[in-house]
Amino acid sequence: MSALTRRQATAIGATTILNWALLATLTQLSGPVPPFLLTGLAFGIAFLCFLAWTLGRGESFIAPLRQAPSVWALGVGGLFGYHALYFVAQQNAPPANAGLISYLWPLLIVLFVGMLPGERLLARHVVGGLLGFAGAALLIGGDLGGGGSALGYGAAFACALVWSGYSVLSRAKKTVPTAAVGGFCLVTALLAFACHGLFEATRWPQGIEWLGVIGLGLGPVGSAFFTWDVGVKHGDLHLLGLLAYATPLLSTVVLIVAGYAEATPLLALAAGVITLGMLIGSGALVRRRKRETPARPDLA
Repeated sequence: MSALTRRQATAIGATTILNWALLATLTQLSGPVPPFLLTGLAFGIAFLCFLAWTLGRGESFIAPLRQAPSVWALGVGGLFGYHALYFVAQQNAPPANAGLISYLWPLLIVLFVGMLPGERLLARHVVGGLLGFAGAALLIGGDLGGGGSALGYGAAFACALVWSGYSVLSRAKKTVPTAAVGGFCLVTALLAFACHGLFEATRWPQGIEWLGVIGLGLGPVGSAFFTWDVGVKHGDLHLLGLLAYATPLLSTVVLIVAGYAEATPLLALAAGVITLGMLIGSGALVRRRKRETPARPDLA
């Protein structure tokens, strides 16, 4: 990846946003497959694609996997933990509601980074965080008759915490090659299959549901992690962070177009509040206002 320019790496990383916008819809398309089985299938497909790509290029897929235990713990914990929780949330709460709550992770990243040594937690970070959680509260409050459970909403919040923690801690592992993600996918798949055998009754995908599973393995649960890794390590991280704030709205729009969610006023309001909070928390609105403010003429 050293031959990539910063702009090229940023463009590769930006494709991740489009990938993640499909996550909720493809999860719904995969049907009522048990969460751990779905996680194992999707990551298994992701690993097989990585293996085929590596062998096709005549490269070793073993060398990048020689990493410290802390790297494996972070990678597998982030991938396995987030997606197992995400699938639980999607199957135990209305998909748009669960998706928007789990997509609080960009805001939490801003808050967590602001508390790192050498960083400052500004007022806009706090305001953005409060707005994001206010939007999530609107979704939960508006679902009194929608069939959502405490398990579903709790898993969605846990998703946000796990992925934001994984992303922030990954900043300290910049020297780890992107190819190591393939190993994380393999171990995540094996863990998911083991948990499926222990805790779930098997229900394989049927018919068109396989398209959802394959789509997950090729995109949001596959190539997305490799492109995100490239962008974060070699591209414009600030720009990618801002683009990530568009994920909740894009995801909800795709759900509506696919027929898995309704464009209700409450959903639109909650999406708007969460997105506003993300923009404020990132400082995007402040920077834009500064650019648009004309210079004050000198007084004679």
